[in-house]
Amino acid sequence: MTVTTDTTTLESGVRSYSRTWPVTFERAQGSFLHTPDGKEYLDFFTGAGVMNYGHNNPILKDALLQYLAEDNIVHSLDMFTTAREDFLATFTEQILRPRGLDHTVMFPGPGGANAVEAALKLARKVTGRESIINFTNAFHGMTLGALAVTGNSMKREGAGVPLVHSTPMPYDDYFNGDIPDFVYFERLLADSGSGLNTPAAVIVETVQGEGGVNTARLEWLRRLSEICREHEILLIVDDIQVGCGRTGGFFSFEEAGIVPDIICLSKAISGYGLPLALTLLRPELDVWDPGEHNGTFRGFAPAFVTAAEAIRTYWADTTLEDSTVTKGAFVEATLNSIVAKRPEGELTAKGRGLIRGLEFADPDAAQATCRNAFDAGLLVETSGPRDEVIKLLPPLTISEDELTRGLATLRTATMDALG
Repeated sequence: MTVTTDTTTLESGVRSYSRTWPVTFERAQGSFLHTPDGKEYLDFFTGAGVMNYGHNNPILKDALLQYLAEDNIVHSLDMFTTAREDFLATFTEQILRPRGLDHTVMFPGPGGANAVEAALKLARKVTGRESIINFTNAFHGMTLGALAVTGNSMKREGAGVPLVHSTPMPYDDYFNGDIPDFVYFERLLADSGSGLNTPAAVIVETVQGEGGVNTARLEWLRRLSEICREHEILLIVDDIQVGCGRTGGFFSFEEAGIVPDIICLSKAISGYGLPLALTLLRPELDVWDPGEHNGTFRGFAPAFVTAAEAIRTYWADTTLEDSTVTKGAFVEATLNSIVAKRPEGELTAKGRGLIRGLEFADPDAAQATCRNAFDAGLLVETSGPRDEVIKLLPPLTISEDELTRGLATLRTATMDALG
């Protein structure tokens, strides 16, 4: 299809990724996107972590096309459908129960912000408290409740109203190891004169993707979980970007051995880029009145179909998990080798599994590296409060050759940007 109208004049100036990558994409397959003129781009962005199983994954596509060809239900709000029942049974039996989780599944709406809003509302309803503890450099979504627990000042300023009932605490290593973990948080909780109301919940990302690929240590996560239990505070883990296998295990908190009270999932859960979000909650927290939290698109059946098929295909054993850990170690070693070629402090490698970051002391150099990579056919984005971190989110199904090719491109783009 040929389009002659300049569509950039028809769309709001709020668009962002199309400014970073000013080309028109037409097709996508596996680890690549293609333009109408035949140029291909290796995708280390994957829709901000949505396409964990690659673009137009043939197994998931076949399941989706068959479902649609049989005139099955597409839209159903929260009515019972065969697709919904299949997903619930598959997710519970193959993901939750093998991990010792008994959480109830809630469909809060189509996106991650919906999952976060539901989690915050429920925590307040259950506890009767208002305050939420969030962390520096956190990102949880663009709706008002989610923005209130987000750290990015530019995003927060867009709200246009006060963002209240949340208190930020230092994320792991925020003070570069100069201050003991949680000393401030624990002191405020223990001191009746601190002015901190007992929180309803703590919301945390195990890896802060948008915040700059800041990775919490497992012992830090375990201590946070203990503090929540000691003070009867609910623990919410936002696994929207780094869940669904991105760090290795299906949930990013598995390695720490903790069990959150509430878990937020979206992005990669449908497996095919279709909108779907889950809020998982311990059964005793399911105190909603019928319809108390709802939404028109809280039951998109095509997403149930591809999500269930992705689980059956990729999570019946540990093959994908083991592959992600192995590939992640390869990316880590490559980034460390790039860092070692530069003066101390100029670059820092960070991350877990297949969410990795390369932090630049100079944000301009990070952005120049992204431009160089794009010109060479590689899609990477920046993150962090100053856009100083290049974030790598390749498909979990990427081949070793594709991964090697992308990292070689990144190496050259980095060295050219730094001179």
